[in-house]
Amino acid sequence: MAPSHALKCCKRVINWVPAVFINLVVGWSYYAYVVELCVYTIRNDAERICYLILFHIALFMFIWAYWKTIWSTPASPSKAFVLPRAEKELYEQEDRAEVQQEILKKVAKNLPIYTRTAGGAVRYCDICQVIKPDRCHHCSTCEMCVLKMDHHCPWVNNCVGFSNYKFFVLFLAYASLYCLVICATVVQYFIKFWTKQEPNSHAKFHILFLFFVAALFFISIVSLLSYHLWLVGKNRTTIEAFRAPVFANGPDKNGFSLGFSRNVAEVFGDQAKYWFLPVFSAQGDGHSFVTRLVHIDPEQANSVLQQNGKSPADGEVNSCVISNNVQHTEELSKEKTDGEHTVSVSMESEP
Repeated sequence: MAPSHALKCCKRVINWVPAVFINLVVGWSYYAYVVELCVYTIRNDAERICYLILFHIALFMFIWAYWKTIWSTPASPSKAFVLPRAEKELYEQEDRAEVQQEILKKVAKNLPIYTRTAGGAVRYCDICQVIKPDRCHHCSTCEMCVLKMDHHCPWVNNCVGFSNYKFFVLFLAYASLYCLVICATVVQYFIKFWTKQEPNSHAKFHILFLFFVAALFFISIVSLLSYHLWLVGKNRTTIEAFRAPVFANGPDKNGFSLGFSRNVAEVFGDQAKYWFLPVFSAQGDGHSFVTRLVHIDPEQANSVLQQNGKSPADGEVNSCVISNNVQHTEELSKEKTDGEHTVSVSMESEP
């Protein structure tokens, strides 16, 4: 037990290395910019003040988004997705996979779940012992199931998912802005030192290296930011981009896409005043998602979550969440929409 515990402690310490490295780089960049550039190199007071104000605004927004990404606890499935005691005992006692699946299907029909494994089975985590909600995945590093998991990011030592995906995108955006501000304001002094128009001083190394580091980080971060903005527009996670979610009618990489504006609103919220602030404003509760393949009455979905012990008061619940707790009839009608076939599922309460 002791060696295992020691290994886990070492692993936790090692996991923080990339994040500590980023913080050290940011700390050095602050010293290089404020002290070596603004204090020792720039001679014009008005230029110095303007640069310091612009730099600190970009730095503040960058640090705010970065630390919100790091310290936001990943959201995990609620108790509604845990097997009831009776079903759990039957599941654990049963050795046959097909019987276990029947037990899971019985419980899953009372939950807002529409995705399955590639083989059509109910997605169940044996480690966390929960039925996985749509878009939920188990993170081996965090050792937990994460709602709407995108990926585990070593640079923030945290899982990026429902609770902090907006923060992560803003972190990339403000990190790009921070690097851009540095490059744009340092470039003239970089050229002067490079062409020896400025006399050699202790600031030379810091300013030359600061420009190179900021430019390198800007190129890499903007590339990553562009990819995630594309994912937001498509309403996909990184996992779903590589492996399409499987619905009743098969895999569909666009299954959760509701159109560009609604896709953006799902991550950033419907109030534009919060879009650029690292405050939580995403729609829904992370347990259920509107999908273009399923259309039901939102009031039915909310009543189902309440029956399962998860009321809208427990968190921010999207008024359009979906559920399949009610007895329903599936009317599979294929309609041509933009060259694709859409499956509509209508829900009817049992009299």
